[in-house]
Amino acid sequence: MSDHESVGYNGAVKNERRISPPLTNKAHKPTEKRERVFLTGVRRKGQTRHDFEASLNELNRLVDTAGGDIVGLAKQEIEHPHPKTFLGKGKVAQIEEEVRQNNAESVAIDDELTPTQNQNLEDNWKVKVIDRTAVILDIFAKRAHTKEGRLQVELAQLKYIQPRLKGMWSHFSKQTGSIGLRGPGETQLEVDRRRLKEKITQIHGRLKEVQTHRTLHRLKREAVPLPLFSLVGYTNAGKSTLFNSLTHADVLVEDKLFATLDPIVRRLKLPSGRQVLMADTVGFIRKLPLSLIEAFKATFEEIAHADCLIHVVDASDPEVYQQIETVEQALVELELRQKPILTIFNKKDQGFVEMNGSQGIPVSALTGEGMDQLLLEMDHFLRRSCQRAHFFLPYSRGDILASLYTLGHVVEARHEADGVHVICEIEPQHVKKYRQFLAA
Repeated sequence: MSDHESVGYNGAVKNERRISPPLTNKAHKPTEKRERVFLTGVRRKGQTRHDFEASLNELNRLVDTAGGDIVGLAKQEIEHPHPKTFLGKGKVAQIEEEVRQNNAESVAIDDELTPTQNQNLEDNWKVKVIDRTAVILDIFAKRAHTKEGRLQVELAQLKYIQPRLKGMWSHFSKQTGSIGLRGPGETQLEVDRRRLKEKITQIHGRLKEVQTHRTLHRLKREAVPLPLFSLVGYTNAGKSTLFNSLTHADVLVEDKLFATLDPIVRRLKLPSGRQVLMADTVGFIRKLPLSLIEAFKATFEEIAHADCLIHVVDASDPEVYQQIETVEQALVELELRQKPILTIFNKKDQGFVEMNGSQGIPVSALTGEGMDQLLLEMDHFLRRSCQRAHFFLPYSRGDILASLYTLGHVVEARHEADGVHVICEIEPQHVKKYRQFLAA
């Protein structure tokens, strides 16, 4: 089969020119060991060619982020995945030859494989086979830095490995070819299963301890109840660059997927003088397996507790509409779509894709253009839920005056002989808190 031929849904060969993901040939440090990876994608019935190519391009970037170099590419169109090998028999044989010719060390498939499919493909190709989930897990393992983040990723990895243990031991037995090892191999399999189950239980216990500590930390933070804005968006949309620009933080910024995994919270002062909290969170991605949601748990809590979400959209990306849809669907699955959302169109400096009337604030997190407008919109959002109140504070209560400046928008502060008259736009709960100082 030539490079421009593919198997159709009915099994017939179709001749057509295909758009292939660009092979990754980036310069890397000489000391960095890069894995040679053969990329494979399957277009299922009902999937548009555009979505298929976009997903395959994304897997290309995921593999690059995980430390692999793409050395070959194969595609197939099928009505349903084969229950044993995922791909058709002819395609499995074709890839076996191409893997050998390209000296590939592994094959990455742009889908989620069952343990049986994974094992059968490894038996056929004699190299490691990794599905989309495994690639993302590998990136998570590199990117998680907090204690909880590492535990969540380890838990997701163990749950991924659990149903694949039998296949791993079967593969080992075939490689050794030793009859005498079959019995001990089965015994060791049961030992490993038990240890894995115990490890998962142990991690669950440690996570509960860490989460309890984080809850106490949040309660302390909420004792001074500052509004929380959480950045959400497609991975690599520029959230961390925006976060650094607004809060003067030093969060890692890379042109790679999932550059930020652990949530980070910083204070931010708005034009009105009101202080708020801003959280930088992990990005979403196409076909994110539900089994990996646990690895996002710490980040999702920051989103769940947010007063407002700021959806950062890479408006220079040709896939912008698909990325917006992916983020919105993820928020629906997390039951967070009801949160108020401010949308910003980032990377204005790189040129905008025509947004056809979509509502959003155009900004460039890199150059700072449009950031003043974003801060004003954040101020405007908070003032929607405020009420105007008139307080009279004795000079001995300068602490309350400072709190009013922090928690609300002070419209006027008039100093008189016996105290300060303060007209302030502030949320109702704070009016109630300081009701004894309300002016008659």
